[in-house]
Amino acid sequence: MDLVRHLECFVAVAEESHFGRAAARLGMAQPPLSQRVQRLERELGVRLFERTSRQVRITEAGTLLLAEARQVLSRTESFLAAARRVRDGETGLLRAALPPDLSGETVAALLADFGDRHAGLELELHELSTAQQLDRLAAHDLDVGVVHHPCDVTGLELGPVLRREMGVLLPAGAAAAALDEVPLPALSGRDLILFPRTAAPALYDELLTTCARGGFTPAAVRHGQGASFVKGLVLSSGAVALCPRDAAPPGQGDEEADVVWRPLTVGAPALRHSAAWPKGRGDAAVQAFAEAATHALRTAAGAVPDVPARPLHLRPASEYWL
Repeated sequence: MDLVRHLECFVAVAEESHFGRAAARLGMAQPPLSQRVQRLERELGVRLFERTSRQVRITEAGTLLLAEARQVLSRTESFLAAARRVRDGETGLLRAALPPDLSGETVAALLADFGDRHAGLELELHELSTAQQLDRLAAHDLDVGVVHHPCDVTGLELGPVLRREMGVLLPAGAAAAALDEVPLPALSGRDLILFPRTAAPALYDELLTTCARGGFTPAAVRHGQGASFVKGLVLSSGAVALCPRDAAPPGQGDEEADVVWRPLTVGAPALRHSAAWPKGRGDAAVQAFAEAATHALRTAAGAVPDVPARPLHLRPASEYWL
């Protein structure tokens, strides 16, 4: 029995004291309305109305149940409204993740934009590598993330792929620091600092392959992610690090800075990102996060739409180790 619909019929008849008017109010024919009320009476074992050929009068039992019926209908509408808000991404919990290389300004811009779109939604935000995000998306422990490409996107839907051009972070006293743009061969002989390969294996190999094709094969590859740690490696060992301008450590643009960031010449490596979520699970909240991430990357991180390039023939990472 459709209890909610039967209760709607009961309340309508009780308030109209007439089956014809109640049927018109509910947008249905009178016979089905009468049948629904009769079935409700059988299910409850209670007579709700006294019927004569001239009038319908609610019984004492019906009067006692009328208030309860109205409360059930009110709670039902409240439940359905809450379900609509969850469906439309206006309430609930969204589990999202961002990669560690995004600047604080980019993260702040994303959160502000998303908060404006869905102020009533609780956002559980994590800092995770691409590999960690892919694992959690596959396990449905994450609703949406921002991943680096290339990566395995099987079973995922993607937002627009954006590109952030990479530059080089190097000691202020290095000869290449005096250049406005640094060609990759000018870095020859130096160690290269990259994120651990496990964080994004395909991207890691692509970056090294692009460097090699551009004329820079690192003397060795060192691993680091935190801005202070990377800066320490650059200062202590004369190594260089690749990163977009927005992800460079703060203060490197000052005249007395001990490390500087310089753009690379044409053909240099780049970072490519997009929002990603499991296929078929892109509800309104996920879409809003994807749009906020895309907007923040473009406005705060200077990302631009990616133009597909020729596939790279990647070399194994082991070839770059001494």
